Amino acid sequence: MRSTPLLTFLVCLLGLLPIACVDPEDLVLTGTVDIIVVDGTVTNLAELQFIKINRSRADRLTGRFGTLPITKAQVEVVMDSSVVIPAHETTDGLYQLPADFKGQVGHAYQLRLTLSDGTHYESTQQVMPAAPPIDKIHAQFNLKSLSPPVRGYYTSGHDVFIELQDPSDQRNYYRWDWIDYEPQHWCRSCYQGFYSIFTPIEVSHERYISGPDLYEDCYFPHPVYTTDFVYNRNFDYVCRTQCWEMLHSYNVTLFDDQYTNGGLIPNFKVAAIPFYQHGPCLVHVRQSSITPDAYHYYKLFQDQTQNTGGLADTPPSAPIGNVHNVANPKEIVVGYFTASGVYSKPLYIDRQDYQGLPLGYDLLNGYSDQVGAELFYALYGRYPNPEPAPDLNPPRNAPLIIPFFIDNTPRPPTALCAPLDLRTPYKPEGWPN
Repeated sequence: MRSTPLLTFLVCLLGLLPIACVDPEDLVLTGTVDIIVVDGTVTNLAELQFIKINRSRADRLTGRFGTLPITKAQVEVVMDSSVVIPAHETTDGLYQLPADFKGQVGHAYQLRLTLSDGTHYESTQQVMPAAPPIDKIHAQFNLKSLSPPVRGYYTSGHDVFIELQDPSDQRNYYRWDWIDYEPQHWCRSCYQGFYSIFTPIEVSHERYISGPDLYEDCYFPHPVYTTDFVYNRNFDYVCRTQCWEMLHSYNVTLFDDQYTNGGLIPNFKVAAIPFYQHGPCLVHVRQSSITPDAYHYYKLFQDQTQNTGGLADTPPSAPIGNVHNVANPKEIVVGYFTASGVYSKPLYIDRQDYQGLPLGYDLLNGYSDQVGAELFYALYGRYPNPEPAPDLNPPRNAPLIIPFFIDNTPRPPTALCAPLDLRTPYKPEGWPN
């Protein structure tokens, strides 16, 4: 499960919008507003599941919003008011449920979290509904697929359509999202630093040996002088193993079967996958059955983030979710915790039907001959810059590159396929052999 896109939207809304559904006497938004933002969904899939918690806070002087991950919180999900499933913090503000955990349809789930200062928050209980299957799925290239355009100008991608038979014995509320698996060749970038597999030990300025302990991270020398090898440079490192970038949907797609209950839902567009690169990709379309309350929350969120911006539109507001401060119910908490039955269906897109140029094409400099450069450019707006290998006997007119590890540690190293909520070294289901 990936919760970042929704959380990003919520945080952006807080920087621009008033709070919805709150008595003005209960809350006055000033330049010092400080709001908890929670995002998490328990699903019935065997996948890593995360709860993300941030604090959105305005600067006292400028009033501009920034975000701060909430760390060292105690986070747990309670099933049926009795079974406690603890989550552990993997990176700042990101809390992972046990790797073998998956939710069960028909059971009730509640989020409980306690901050390091003892403040306790709880969500409402969410009973997980069952998700019907996706019967058919296909993709079609479209030069006008993406709305709004990526980077303000790019619109090419693949529209993904599904067909499903809606169950007739119940009211269903659907939400669709997707994960796009793109083969990734570059796994780490270090600005004014370098990647090291083992702990670097500095023996003199810009001279190192490798220690005995695993490090697997960027090392940032301090201080850095203008003459230093790493000064004002990005170095990018190749993945050590096979790796797929996991790119997530950024729009909210919803459906209420009020007028189609029990009918066939044909040729329904659920995704628009950007044309990142010429190579193939694999899309997992996730069809979620959500609770009525969750549907109404996401519908408000959809209306506030995907409206036309015309004069007749209601001024957008940051939607209040279902998490509350136990001791102070008037405290505003944004975001939502829910339990969703999910049916996931893979679709391999070979991109042989493309037209025009991918997002990973540099309009000024053209194509790069580096492996994986298109996706890298699409994601970061530049081509990769690998750390130069040491060479004490360079070709004529080439710069001398002196090894800065003096114990013969091989340079440059490869990097781990990480973090696991953004990338995976495991071949995704549906990827051909």
